[in-house]
Amino acid sequence: MTGHDHSHDHSHAHPDDHGALGEMDLRVRALETVLTQKGYIDPAALDTLIDTYQTRIGPRNGARVVARAWVDPAFREWLLADATAAIASLGYTGRQGEHMVAVENTGDLHHMVVCTLCSCYPWPVLGLPPTWYKSAPYRSRVVKDPRGVLADFGVTLPEATRIRVWDSTAEVRYLVIAQRPAGTEGLGEDELAALVSRDSMIGTRLVDAPVPQGSPA
Repeated sequence: MTGHDHSHDHSHAHPDDHGALGEMDLRVRALETVLTQKGYIDPAALDTLIDTYQTRIGPRNGARVVARAWVDPAFREWLLADATAAIASLGYTGRQGEHMVAVENTGDLHHMVVCTLCSCYPWPVLGLPPTWYKSAPYRSRVVKDPRGVLADFGVTLPEATRIRVWDSTAEVRYLVIAQRPAGTEGLGEDELAALVSRDSMIGTRLVDAPVPQGSPA
């Protein structure tokens, strides 16, 4: 396991547009077009598969893991001690998730995850990696300037909060357990899971408290 501690701020312009397509994405789309024209793949079926990993099987699974850790102290301890087994107990297993480590955010320590070499990512709990996670600017800058990267995502942490960056590899992948937001004491596990985003489980966002009913969004 590899971690990098950062306890002070840095300033650095972010060169990456999170919404821009990288060279690999352009190649994949070109290949998809050719295979579709030749009748080898069905675009609708491919879209369904991708949607399943991006929005259903992936992040929703991880959100359930985090929510369970929030409401079940015994599960939380198990998750921190043996994330692979704890996650598997909920039925979330498979390739890219064989060796998992869970790290917990606190008021004193914030975790972020990157794969500095490529795009190693825990598919069973997070689905497909977002474009920005695979980009060279994110992979290089998050290690050197994590506060700057967080600022790009709209997150500002107290100066006293340390930031630790974990380097995901083919052998070990990480899941960030975000802090449970205040005001959620009366929520059930399903309601809590709905608050957890994919990015919060990578460490690039926080989990926001739910907006009270009747309040402006």
